[in-house]
Amino acid sequence: MEIVLPGSELRIVPRKIICVGQNYARHAAEMNSTVPEEPILFLKPPTALIGPGETVLLPPQSREVHHEVELVAVIGREGKHIPESEALDYVAGYALGLDMTARDLQLKAKKAGHPWTVAKGFDTFAPLGPIVPATAVPDPQRVQLRLRVNGTVRQNGNTVDMVFSVARLIAYCSEIFTLQPGDLLFTGTPEGVGPVQDGDVLVAESDVLPAFQVNVRRA
Repeated sequence: MEIVLPGSELRIVPRKIICVGQNYARHAAEMNSTVPEEPILFLKPPTALIGPGETVLLPPQSREVHHEVELVAVIGREGKHIPESEALDYVAGYALGLDMTARDLQLKAKKAGHPWTVAKGFDTFAPLGPIVPATAVPDPQRVQLRLRVNGTVRQNGNTVDMVFSVARLIAYCSEIFTLQPGDLLFTGTPEGVGPVQDGDVLVAESDVLPAFQVNVRRA
């Protein structure tokens, strides 16, 4: 899936989808986890991306796939060792996203001390909404996030409750990866995650970002 960077006609297939785990204290609690002392990162492959109106496919390997609504920061220029004070200057835009998670596979991996790649990385497991310019979001730490399943609100949180701010996450990630134009940073989910079923309709909403819908069906 290609994205268009705000302020340019450049169409890019994102090279990296960087995701953050347990970045809201109440979500960490519902996962029976402690609040991390530093960001927990994992990656999704670009093949996980789908756009508005497309379909999340529930894989045969899992019987419990959960929704996780998130603020996504879209990187606009290359950077390494980015100071936190300058980090938001590297953001070209923002969007809503869903970090779909095969929870049963993730719990099995956690118990074994294994990575989460399989649980997080299936095709269609990174739905992404319309991208708006960064200037359309005055403060990324004041963004309301909602997720409806078949019209019922399942998640309703605000980025003010992040453990690590967007700026802190960008600075931290840039100490590990060279950030490149088109990279996507999924910044973590608030509490209220839960299972989805074949036939469900998911709608992600925000006060400052465009809403989008995806459908769910069993592969």
